[in-house]
Formats: sequence, C-alpha cells, structure tokens
Amino acid sequence: LSMGQSFAGGPATGERQSISLTADARGHFAAAGSLNGYPVSFLVDTGATSIAINAAEAKRIGLDYRSGQAVGVSTAGGVVPAWRVKFNTVKVGSITLNQVDGMVVETGLNVPLLGMSFLNRMEMRRDGQTMTLTQRY
Repeated sequence: LSMGQSFAGGPATGERQSISLTADARGHFAAAGSLNGYPVSFLVDTGATSIAINAAEAKRIGLDYRSGQAVGVSTAGGVVPAWRVKFNTVKVGSITLNQVDGMVVETGLNVPLLGMSFLNRMEMRRDGQTMTLTQRY
C-alpha cells in the first residue's frame, strides 16, 4: 500500500478458530482433517518437524511428491528416502491453514502425522485427556 490507498479486510470478529481433541486409551491424540481437500486421519505428533505422510497416501490425494526436494529422514528403522513438499491447504476441524510444509516418506510411516509445521501455528493447551488447539494466525 502507498499513501492515500485504503485496505478493506474481512470482518474483524477477533474470534480465532479452536478445536478440542480427546486422547485415546494410549494417550495419543487423533484428529480428522484434510490435505489439499482430501480426507485424512492424523495422529498429533509434537516430535515430528512437519506434517508427514507416506507415499501411498500422497498418491491417494494426488500429490506429485517427487517434484519436491529429495532428502533422507531418520526413522527407527534407519534413514529412508523422503521428499519435502508444501500442502496448499491443511484442515483440522474448523481450522484451515494454507501453504504448510510437509514431508512424504517413501516407507515406514503407517499413519499421517500432524507435526510442528501445523502445530507451531497453534496455541496448544492440554488439560488431562483433552488437547485444545487454537489458531494463532
């Protein structure tokens, strides 16, 4: 913007989107959501640097992951091939984020992980068996 120009944004409600998740019997938090519009069931993983899915999941959602940057990632089974990607949209409950970093792991990942590339953009609060995620921005 330059001097004399105005900016019109959407309504300023001040209300940030928030969701609550309940831990399963093992203390894990699962979250229903979507990647680029395709339904996905995530496991919340604060130890994962980014959202991570396996190659089969990437193919299911139509993601050309091999056009991303090839890297190796360390897993319990050793170093495996992976690709850095960017998800256009990631939705969990009522929260939608755009342009979220992710990783596609060739093998060894059975469930999509909701990692810190999403969670860093949330305020996380845990109260017993409940985790509340509130969108920061």
